[in-house]
Amino acid sequence: MTNADAAPAVAGSGDSGPAVALRELGRAYGERVALAGVTLELPRGATLAVFGANGAGKTTLLRVLATLLRPHRGEVAVLGHALPRDGWAVRGQIGLLAHDPLLYRDLSARENLRFHARLHGVDEARGGELLEAVGMARRADDPVRSLSRGMAQRVAICRAVLHRPQLLLLDEPLANLDPGAADAVAPLIGRGAGVARVLISHDVELGLVEADLVLGLRGGHPDVLAPASAVRAEDLRGLYR
Repeated sequence: MTNADAAPAVAGSGDSGPAVALRELGRAYGERVALAGVTLELPRGATLAVFGANGAGKTTLLRVLATLLRPHRGEVAVLGHALPRDGWAVRGQIGLLAHDPLLYRDLSARENLRFHARLHGVDEARGGELLEAVGMARRADDPVRSLSRGMAQRVAICRAVLHRPQLLLLDEPLANLDPGAADAVAPLIGRGAGVARVLISHDVELGLVEADLVLGLRGGHPDVLAPASAVRAEDLRGLYR
C-alpha cells in the first residue's frame, strides 16, 4: 500500500477546510464491509481519482460524500461541514453525476433543468446555456425517454453543474459519450471547471491524467493512496485482477 503523507484532522464547519477530509471512514451493508479505514484529505480545487474493481467500495464512497449514505465509523467532512450532522448545509454545494442520470424521463431536457434551477434558486436561463454548450439545444424539448444514453448523459452533466457546485462527484462521467461529446462536456466537469472533484473511473490512464490524488480500493480497503505523480498505471491495473 502506498500512503499519503499525513492523516487529516476532520473537524469544523463552514467555508474553511479542505474539499474532503476522511478519517478512518467505514461503512458496511449488514455483514459485508463496503469501506474500511479510508483516511485522506483533498484540497479545494483538486481532483481525487478512485479506482477499484466492481464491489470495491467506489460508489459507496461517492454516496457517503453526497450525503446519501451515513458512515458507520470514522469522520467525514465535505467543504468544511461535518457529515452527517451538517449534511443539510452542504447538499447545495455538491454536484452528483451517478450511474442513474437522476432525470425525469417524461420531462424534456429543458424542463428537467428548469425544475432543478428552481430547487437551487438558479436563473432558469442557465439551463438553456448549458444545453447549448453540450450540443443538446436541438433536442432540448424532447422527453428524456426519447434520448440516447449519450444524450441523456449530457443532460445529466448539465443538471450536475447547473447550480455551480464547489465539489463534483463523478461516477464514470464519460460513459456513453463519443469523443466529440466528451470534448463538449470537458469545460464543465474537467480540470477547467476549477472545482474539487472526486472521479470514479475504470480508465486508468485517463484517471491518472485527471487526478492530483489517487485512491485505489480493494474490498473496501485503501490499497493505493498517493499523489497521482507517484502512481504508475500498472499499480492500478493490479486492483482489477
